[in-house]
Amino acid sequence: MAAEVRSPRARYREQNRAEIKAAALQQLAEGGVQAVALTRIAKDMGLSGPALYRYFAGRDDLLGELIRDAYDDVAQTVARADDASAGDARATLHALAGAYRSWAVEQPHRYLLIQGTPLPGYAAPPDTVQRARAVLGPFLKAFAAGRPTEALRPVAAEMDAWLRKDEGVADWVAQHTGLPPHGKAAGAALAGTVLAWSQLHGTVGLEVSGQYAGMGHHASTLLTAQIDALADSFRL
Repeated sequence: MAAEVRSPRARYREQNRAEIKAAALQQLAEGGVQAVALTRIAKDMGLSGPALYRYFAGRDDLLGELIRDAYDDVAQTVARADDASAGDARATLHALAGAYRSWAVEQPHRYLLIQGTPLPGYAAPPDTVQRARAVLGPFLKAFAAGRPTEALRPVAAEMDAWLRKDEGVADWVAQHTGLPPHGKAAGAALAGTVLAWSQLHGTVGLEVSGQYAGMGHHASTLLTAQIDALADSFRL
């Protein structure tokens, strides 16, 4: 199929949108979400305020684009780690967790944008749900053969009940695991994934926020131990 030919106007618009997003990311890195200001971006780019609004409807629209981009980027990072992993489920989990952590540590401002404290009055675009699920899809596959220990069966049972109520989640789990969407195996895979996400969010979130400073340990060591413990609890 021939590549789409874009008009000069379309290319100019795409270039300006990319420059605006790059400027917003710089502000985000310097001062967090509260520092993102369209008026300052317009001034730095030599645009008028009204001209900037031709590219983004407002600050929330711009933040939504940054959130979409961040989710897509980390999803691609995790997917590459999944593709490169030739080991068993346990080794794959370590590769996925390590890729997720590396992405967050390298660009903490983008991690905190999607996983940090929500901006008051701001609601992320609905389509970010699917993008967030794309990040966790490879974890579902890794947990597909898991058999949770007795202590984790209540969590797996709750996940199974969730699958029976939410067809969207059931389809997502089935897509990544190949398991029947309603059953103990699918519930166990979802339980493992949710627990892995909780471990990642806790450890990585504390690290990028500087909470481990001066505590005498490395977050990577802690995360490795947590993933091993989680794999043990699912008999992987």
